[in-house]
Amino acid sequence: LQGKAPGSLLTCPLRCQETHKLYKQKLEELTKLQDGISSSIARQKKQLKELSLAFKNCKSTTTAEQEESIREIEGLIKERQSVFFEMEAYLPKKNGLYLSLVLGNVNVTLLSKQAKFAYKDEYEKFKLYLTIILLIISSSCRFLFNSRVTDAVFNFLLVWYYCTLTIRESILITNGSRIKGWWVFHHYVSTFLSGVMLTWPDGLMYQKFRNQFLSFSMYQSFVQFLQYYYQSGCLYRLRTLGERHNMDLTVEGFQSWMWRGLTFLLPFLFFGQFLQLYNAITLFQLARHPQCKEWQVLMCGLPFFVLFVGNFFTTLRVVHQKFQCQNREAKAK
Repeated sequence: LQGKAPGSLLTCPLRCQETHKLYKQKLEELTKLQDGISSSIARQKKQLKELSLAFKNCKSTTTAEQEESIREIEGLIKERQSVFFEMEAYLPKKNGLYLSLVLGNVNVTLLSKQAKFAYKDEYEKFKLYLTIILLIISSSCRFLFNSRVTDAVFNFLLVWYYCTLTIRESILITNGSRIKGWWVFHHYVSTFLSGVMLTWPDGLMYQKFRNQFLSFSMYQSFVQFLQYYYQSGCLYRLRTLGERHNMDLTVEGFQSWMWRGLTFLLPFLFFGQFLQLYNAITLFQLARHPQCKEWQVLMCGLPFFVLFVGNFFTTLRVVHQKFQCQNREAKAK
């Protein structure tokens, strides 16, 4: 304390208090602005929805010129909805049912681009690292260890991995990521499946399916690693060209933007999907075995079948839509 005037020691805390007071004031102003913008967007979205509905109802009685005008206005409505989507990504919003159950009424909206990108990159790295770890552990269980304990560790890791993915994806969707539909829902199915596998006791039925399941898990981790590696590069290129949204994510499937450069992944994906069907058929056959007493056999077969149907037909729909688009473009030329 020698050499410092007593006044300077008192001035620093006072400045800090003044800065903190200003900070709280700005926070209150920010909250009011957020509430005002959110209310304004909600009103305008409601008006656009009513306008779209009115256009749909009157299409049957319009002339050719009026239809052209309606199409132009509908295009403007879609553009405006896109703008509102971008704006809402930076505004606090209520959590969905799943996040409310898991986290409660906690605001998970990240208010800066840097924070959003950092969280998205962390999510992608989490998927990559866990995929590699799961590949190593499944290979070890398949070829080195034949113990229900190590299998339980592997299944527990799967449950934790998929639960964490569902939570992180919900947070990313709140912050503007456009992953939706089946590619979100199939992680919930995978969580349920992994939980049932974890509770399956050791026995004849378990041993009959064990090696098949571990081999499938190894292949699935390998394909997921391939997907992450090639999808992340493709997304980076498309974002640079302005053709993809900055918060788009890699997915464990096939989407329309992957058509350019990633069609070589389709055979790997289809083979993995038919492995899911094979697992389901095997489990349904085991459920009819005279010595089968475990409920887990049937409860694992159903999710595998659901995963096959969802993955296969969603991928098929994307491929079909792409071929239709190409045919329309060829006819236009």
